[in-house]
Amino acid sequence: MRSATANPIGPAGRLVSLDVFRGATIASMILVNNPGSWDAVYPPLRHSAWHGWTFTDMVFPFFLWIVGVAMTFSFAKRVERGDDRMRLLLHTARRAAFIFGLGLVLNGFPHFDLATWRIPGVLQRIAVCYLIGAAIFVCTKWRGQLIWIVGLLAGYWMLMTLVPVPGAGVGWIEKDANLAKYVDGLVLGHHMWGQTRTWDPEGLLSTLPAIATVLFGALAGGLLRSALTAAEKTAWMFFGGNVLVFGGLVMNVWFPINKNLWTSSYVVFMAGLASIVFACCYWLVDVKGHRGWCRPFAIYGMNAIAVYVLAGALETMLDMIHVGTPPESLHGFLYDHLFAPLAGPLNASLLWAVCCVLLLYAVAYGLYRRKWFLKV
Repeated sequence: MRSATANPIGPAGRLVSLDVFRGATIASMILVNNPGSWDAVYPPLRHSAWHGWTFTDMVFPFFLWIVGVAMTFSFAKRVERGDDRMRLLLHTARRAAFIFGLGLVLNGFPHFDLATWRIPGVLQRIAVCYLIGAAIFVCTKWRGQLIWIVGLLAGYWMLMTLVPVPGAGVGWIEKDANLAKYVDGLVLGHHMWGQTRTWDPEGLLSTLPAIATVLFGALAGGLLRSALTAAEKTAWMFFGGNVLVFGGLVMNVWFPINKNLWTSSYVVFMAGLASIVFACCYWLVDVKGHRGWCRPFAIYGMNAIAVYVLAGALETMLDMIHVGTPPESLHGFLYDHLFAPLAGPLNASLLWAVCCVLLLYAVAYGLYRRKWFLKV
């Protein structure tokens, strides 16, 4: 954390809609990650069990897409400042290593058990995709980035459907038998998601198509930096988004939309949705200037990584601290005594999640007021 110069919402040249979109995305991530009780969650606030998608499955790819958009603006500033490619890549590597390290610390906290310390994770995937996506972006133009997207998605599709899975055969993409699961088990061993220890939703092989999600965002960023009028940019993002959504649905017939496997159809479909939603946000916020409603989201978006880390640490601490007789977690105690009596299980659980979002917003607002921004 470091002090930064004043960063008011809406200075000339700043893409405020990107902060708003990032803030809404991280707020959604906190909402779906922190229910009062995992036994009482509205279906849209759960991940799809396997194939298919819900609102929750939109959150992570949206954030990676945003990383790609932001990358184009950040790198443009450095190029204009005179930084060479190697300097840019070294700077990117340092940022990626920092984000990856934060993810490892968050996974290990508070016990840091070396035998089962989870290596993959949300922040780790962001770091890897940012690093590789940045290297591709720096070394190619938009046509090269498009070729990389096609290559990554087609290559992953072929790997998952044509390479035999030991013990299962060719073409298996089920939860208990797929190539990504096999590779994770072979390489990561017990250092995987604690709920399974047999596969990881942010595993090794499925990170390849996630890089394409960042590159889709980079293409959108290139469009936003172009000489087109604001209306033309909005129209192209909206039109392109609908084309991608349609393409993802067509691909779904042969390679199902699946967040856990981060399938090629999932990448295309979610990039389309992200483009459509952002086009609307861009038009309302930056073009039409309707900014009064979005201030909380913009403040959230300015410290997205810091808020995400604090949310994870807070939830772990609430589960770790035990109170009462018989002892129960502080999370369970507060939920049972303060939230559960107020409403039925589903609404009480949702109310807890909403309170988490509001509490973390208070933290983000405090950081914003003090001009402290986690620069990663």
